[in-house]
Amino acid sequence: MGGGMETNKNRWIEDWSTARENLEHNFRWTRRNLALVGIFGVAIPVLIYKGIVREFHMQDEDAGRPYRKFL
Repeated sequence: MGGGMETNKNRWIEDWSTARENLEHNFRWTRRNLALVGIFGVAIPVLIYKGIVREFHMQDEDAGRPYRKFL
């Protein structure tokens, strides 16, 4: 029914998708990658957690309750 409707491949999109599909084979640990994992994978989640716990402790203090335990 839809014969003769071939698509034109875009070279840059094909190169990008090939690189994305093979990322686990071509990935290398560098100082920059370790720093990014350290910042976004460890430091920021820890800071967010500490901020949330601090906010709850401030609420407990205002209400005159003992601090709640987390983890």
